[in-house]
Amino acid sequence: MSSIPASEGRSGLKTISFVIPCYCSEQTIRSVVDEIRDEVLKRKDEYDYEIILVNDYSRDGTLREIEKLSNEDHKIVGVDFPRNFGQASAQMAGFHEVRGDYVISLDDDGQMPIESIFDLIAKLDEGYDLAFGKYDEIKQKWYRNIGSWVNVKMAEKLVGQPKNVRVTSFWAGKRYIINEILKYDGAYPYIGGLLLRVTRNITSVPVKHRERQFGTSNYTFTKLIALWMNGFTAFSILPLRFATFSGLTCAFLGFIFGLVMIIRKLVNPDIMMGYASIVTILMFIGGMIMMMLGIIGEYVGRTYISINKAPQFVVKHKWDHRDENNN
Repeated sequence: MSSIPASEGRSGLKTISFVIPCYCSEQTIRSVVDEIRDEVLKRKDEYDYEIILVNDYSRDGTLREIEKLSNEDHKIVGVDFPRNFGQASAQMAGFHEVRGDYVISLDDDGQMPIESIFDLIAKLDEGYDLAFGKYDEIKQKWYRNIGSWVNVKMAEKLVGQPKNVRVTSFWAGKRYIINEILKYDGAYPYIGGLLLRVTRNITSVPVKHRERQFGTSNYTFTKLIALWMNGFTAFSILPLRFATFSGLTCAFLGFIFGLVMIIRKLVNPDIMMGYASIVTILMFIGGMIMMMLGIIGEYVGRTYISINKAPQFVVKHKWDHRDENNN
């Protein structure tokens, strides 16, 4: 896939591309866009901007808001999906539209500290390739905090995330990073893994996580499980190695237990073999076997879907007026 050339923006200024996946954010997306615009205009002598809004098949009036915003401001691009593909696919679709020198990814719920965007950009100007916003306190539901912790540990073990850096959905990256991750055309993009696969020249910036003003998070526990599974199987074979070592461990423990039973029977021929212990062992080994088969099946299923060229996303409609009034 060929990379898209960076845009110098208005009068040779550097352009910042904001990519925002949108899902049921009718009440917040306009305020997020307005705040981004106001923040960039504070430094209009240095930077220009463009905003990519990707509607991931929202069930409310989000699409209408995106269409209005893109028609009101030629620097805003709207992308619409015909079904829900997920946040990662929406991000990838947005990355395909960027033209800026820097790319900033953020959510649509208004909880991102937009006033900190130039703190992220400053780190890129210092020489870093990626800069992630690091929250001292994340204001979300308890199971989301657990999910975030699991994602951090998973990224550290599976994709080599540095322990002093936390991958969040609020980050800024240089354009070449985006060009590289766009080469991935698989059906299951995992943004954190894709970013860490390109570079380790990354840093974190302390930022504050805002309170949610409208609605509740669209990330259900089921979606978190799906995210974990995607992270487990996307860029690592460690789960398969875990299955192998677990199988060897169970086999070794079974062998030892069998020897113990034989020795006990030889020493005391009248001893009764324990029904409960046998059932427990069978349930443990059977459960381990089913778990390992599930892990293998997950890899096989994803391979099958990828071979069949399942789309990463499908664009139903796009509003893009950047070339009509490029001034």
